[in-house]
Formats: sequence, C-alpha cells, structure tokens
Amino acid sequence: MAGGGRKGRGKPPRAERPGRGSGGRRRAAGGGFFGLFRRLFYWCVVLGIWGAIGVGGLVLYYGARMPSATSWSIPDRPPNLKILAVSGDIIANRGVTGGEALSLENMSPYIPQAVIAIEDRRFYSHFGIDPLGLARAMLTNITTGRMVQGGSTLTQQLAKNMFLSPERTLERKVQEVLLAFWLEHKYSKDQILAMYLNRVFFGSNSYGVEAAARRYFNKSARDVNLGEAALLAGLLKAPSRLSPARDPEAAEARAQVVLGAMREEGFVTDTEIKTAMSQTPARAKSYWSGAQHYAADMVMAQLPGMIGDITEDLVIDTTIDLDLEKKADEAITALLDKEGEKSNASQAALVSIDGTGAIRALVGGRDYAESQFDRASKAKRQPGSAFKPFVYAAALEAGRSPLSVRNDAPVRIGKWTPENYDQKYRGEVTLSSALAQSLNTIAAQLVMEVGPDDVIKLARRLGIESELQSNASIALGTSEVTLVELTAAYAPFMNGGYKATPHIIRRISTADGRVLYENTYDNPPRVLEPGVVSQMNGMMMRVITEGTGKNARIPGWPAAGKSGTTQSFRDALFVGYTSNLTTGVWFGNDDGKSMKKVTGGGLPAKAWSQFMTAAHEGLSPSPLFGTAGGDPVVDGTEPAPEGDQLFDIISRTLGNEPARDGQAMANGETGAVPLDDGLTPPADVGQQGQTGTRRTTLLDVLLGG
Repeated sequence: MAGGGRKGRGKPPRAERPGRGSGGRRRAAGGGFFGLFRRLFYWCVVLGIWGAIGVGGLVLYYGARMPSATSWSIPDRPPNLKILAVSGDIIANRGVTGGEALSLENMSPYIPQAVIAIEDRRFYSHFGIDPLGLARAMLTNITTGRMVQGGSTLTQQLAKNMFLSPERTLERKVQEVLLAFWLEHKYSKDQILAMYLNRVFFGSNSYGVEAAARRYFNKSARDVNLGEAALLAGLLKAPSRLSPARDPEAAEARAQVVLGAMREEGFVTDTEIKTAMSQTPARAKSYWSGAQHYAADMVMAQLPGMIGDITEDLVIDTTIDLDLEKKADEAITALLDKEGEKSNASQAALVSIDGTGAIRALVGGRDYAESQFDRASKAKRQPGSAFKPFVYAAALEAGRSPLSVRNDAPVRIGKWTPENYDQKYRGEVTLSSALAQSLNTIAAQLVMEVGPDDVIKLARRLGIESELQSNASIALGTSEVTLVELTAAYAPFMNGGYKATPHIIRRISTADGRVLYENTYDNPPRVLEPGVVSQMNGMMMRVITEGTGKNARIPGWPAAGKSGTTQSFRDALFVGYTSNLTTGVWFGNDDGKSMKKVTGGGLPAKAWSQFMTAAHEGLSPSPLFGTAGGDPVVDGTEPAPEGDQLFDIISRTLGNEPARDGQAMANGETGAVPLDDGLTPPADVGQQGQTGTRRTTLLDVLLGG
C-alpha cells in the first residue's frame, strides 16, 4: 500500500509528460510566429495611438496659439492702381502687386492648367493637404538625398503666403495645415485657385499673373498663350532664379518641363505642345522702361492729395495720349543719340499740353530705366529768354504795342549791364523785332518800364507758381521754374487768353466704377485780354519765321514760340505752340555742366519741330488766335505787314524818315522811356549821361506805346 501510494504520488509516465517531440516544436513555433505578428500589430497600434495623441497635442498646442477661427478672414490684397491713357490703354499698374486681380474666367485658361499640372495635380480632389503627394515628395527627397520636391498643395501655399511668415518651423507647418483646412471649408476650389494666382510671386517684383504677364510679355494675362503660360507656371519653383529677365534659358527649360506635365495630365495635345515649343523663347526686356512711366510717377505723386489714403483697387484715367508720348520720346532720344555726345548734352525733357492744360505727353528724361527723376515736372532751372514773353505781355498791358520803338544799345541798370547774345546792337527796333531777335537790352528796358512786380503778377496769372525774384534780371529768366509750369503759362497765348492749369488726372474711380474724383478745369478764368493775345501771337510767330526759332518751323502750320538759353549754355529751352498744342523742350545736363554752345534755337527747337510735326500729321492747319491765315494781327482784326514794314509805311506817309540801324535820332535823344505814367525809372540806355528824356516817337503817339 505504502509502496503503491508512493507510486501513485510519483511522476507520471514519460509518455504522458509534455515532451520535446516534433508536435511540441510545431506548437511552439506556430505560437512564436503568430505571437510576433500579434505583438508587432499591438505595438503598431499603441505607437499609432500615441503618435496620434502626440500629433493631436501639437495641433492643439499650436492651434491654441492662433487667433480664434471665427476671426479668420482673407487679408485684403494690396491695392492695385491701374493708370490708363485717354484711349483706355494701360500706361502702368502701380502698387505692391504690379497688376490687377483677374477671375479665372478672365485669364487665359492655359494658366490655371499649367499651374495645376506642375504644382498640384490632385488639386480638385484633395481636401487641403495631399497625403499621396506628400508621400511621393518624401520618398523622392529620401532617395535623392536632398530637397527636390515639396509636398505642399496650392491651398497650403496660399495659406502660407496670406497668413504666415516664410520661416520653416514645425509651428508654421501645423498652422499652415489648419489654415488650409479652413480655406477648403470656406471657399470653393475655383476661388482658392483664383486667390492663389492673383497673389503668388512670379519674380521681378511681379505678384499675380496679370503683373507677371505684363512684366515678361507686355500683355495681359487674358491673352497669354500656351508657351507663355508654361513659362509663368515654371517660375513658381524659383521665381527669382528662373525669371526670364535674369536667365531666359533656364526659364525656357523649366517651361518645357511644365508642358510635359500638362500633356501627362491631358490638358494639351502633342500637336499643341509642338507648336508651343517651336515658338521663340520669351526674352524679357527691362520692364521699367518707357517714357510713360514718368507720367505714371506724376500720377502717383498727385493721388494722395486728391483722395487721401489708398485702400482699394483704383482706375485712374489720365490725359496722356500714348501715341504722342511715343513720338515725344522718339524725338528726344533721336536727337540725343545723334548730337548729344558732340554737344555735351546728356539729358532732355519734353511736355506737351492742350488748351485746357491737359498734359498730353510727358518725357522726364532720356531713359526711365536709367534715371527715374522727372526733369519736366520736378527740376527747376532758369528759363532764360523763354521768360521774355511775360515781360512783353506785361508791356502790352501797360499800353505798349508790337510796333513801339526802343533803342537797342548798351544798358546799365545799377551795376548790371545786360548784353545781347551776339554782343551787337541794332539801334532803333520795334518790340516785335526785339522779341524775334531775343534782344536782352530791350527786355531789360521793358522790365524797368512796367516794373518787375507787374511782370511777376502777370506770370502768376498765367500759371508760374515757383518763386520769382523781383529784380531787373527777371527779364532774362534768372528765376528758376519747372518746364511744366513754364509750358502751361504759354498756353493762354494759344487758347485766347484763358488759364491752362496743367493736369494729368481726369478721373479716379474704384474698380466697380464709383467715381472718387473728376477734374474741374473745364471753366478756366480769363488771364489775358484777346487783344494782348493777338499781338503776342503775331510777335512770337516772327520768332519762328525769322528769329531765333527758325529750327522750330512746322511745314504748313502757323506756329509761335520762344527760345531760351541760360548762362554758359547750361540750359537750353524752346517753348512754342500751334492752335492745338503747347510744347516745351529742355536740353542740358543733370550736374549743370555747360553744353557746347547749345542754344534754345538749336537742339530744343529741332526736337520741338520733330515732335510737333509728327503730332500734327494728318491734321488740317489752322491759324493761331487773333491771326488771319497765319499772319500777325496788330489790333486783333486785320493782318499787319511783316516785321518793321508798318513802321516805315506810317513814317514815310507823314514825311518822317525814322532813324534806323543804330543811327542817332534827329534831335540826339537816346531813346530812354518817358516818365509820364508813374512807371519805374528807366535804365541808362546808349551813351552814358543822356538819360531820362527819351523822345516819344510818332508810332508811340499813334499806337499808344
């Protein structure tokens, strides 16, 4: 029993114990494989959960650092200012973006297709982020060992461009994703794509497809062809490096890649690709070139004073005629290229206005791309003898006439002794001849007759706003003025005596057509009497027909004007007009260096003639105000004989032969002005010591001068 009991409590038979046979090994092996799989699956789930918790925590953390989503809104696109010529053509787009915003319907369909093909092929199917695209980019970057692809969608790029800084941090990436989700929730795909295309940077200071198309192709994004659209889309990878303005070959090579992507996506056919590839690669010229940009700068300078702060897109209608602008630029450039170097003249400017003061053409310098300083509206320089018409007009208002006689002889005014350009003297001359020959001695005498203050008052009435010095030398244009104001002050001679306030902006409107400003220069005040205008026109016509402005003649057209040259040939000007336009031209150097004997009747008069001839091509000639058939009129009613012919006729009829060509008067008088009306004491004229008792001539008695 005891032995049997012990046996009963002993080890079971070997056959009944778990063994190490093949069956056990199979169970252990089977349990090990599936156990490993179970453990791997388990830990993947655990890590996934913890990863999701971690990602969720990061999203919550960085999301909490952002403003509430209820306050999110699309930031306003920087205002674009579309500046238009009178024809409606665009002169320039100004503002941060450099171009207006276009809807998808209004831009070339090739542009969105090209951008989607190369930047975000699943744009219309993803929900703001593209996991497949992100995975593909990560794999490509890992296999190449460098960053060659980005996984951001167009929505993410838009979110980053509109809301975030460009720095690459985890926080910015999380916020970018959140903002992308918000954009996809709030806006349609087409709206997101349009916002992207109108804001993205295309290089060379171009933001948005419209700015880029005008920058690189000088056309609207509405008219971009397939090859050009591919080039634009290719820029998005590296706008500055691939800009055709910097590297045309690299830009073209990238465009070929874009065309291939468009073919893969089915946007274009092989035939279209072949046509696009055969086109000449776009070669971007300097965008900031062309005289019209001087006009655009003038517009931008005036806008704040008219409407205050600019907070929305605006359309500015100007008075600029692009055809005249082109002709003005060509006239200036041609003469500088031909004669500038040998004449030591490096710069020139031109402004042309109509009878209302509207600026029709403005050239502020030789090359805008080289220098943006506007020498027409900003530079103040002495006008020289181009100021004399105001002196003569003041004398006419004081009772003188074109046939009043003065003595061209040495003059002393205090310590000042003005001399004529040729240092010659002609004796007794009419005012009309004196102006035509630009005699300094006569202009100085007239200033002392009527008084510098009265000359200044008249100049102010006509439009000179710069400071004028009240002294005798004002007769020779020693006070500095701008070319624009000087030219505008000539316009009353053209329009019959009405002020012509220079202006370039006609209307300012919002993009939806609401008018913010419209000019009111349609009812100008009268500043000169018709008789004075008529007499001045007759006198200044002689400047061109027989005086210092012969180079300014316009075949078949009556014209009038005046040349001006400053001391040491630093500045040379010609300002003149027809019945249609008043134009002023300046030649000189920015540093004030002297030119090689360039006078106002030289290069400026030639440029004036070239421009005005081109501007009047195809128009029917018409006489100047107060003249008949282009002939001067003395009293505004009948044509007068040319030059000093009338002086001879009247004198001989009454039996008096006038003293001419420097001969002494019969009674030995010097020709000083009589002090019969309280005017400023005369200057010393002719022989010293014989002053103050000038004989009143027959013509003075008959004509009131």
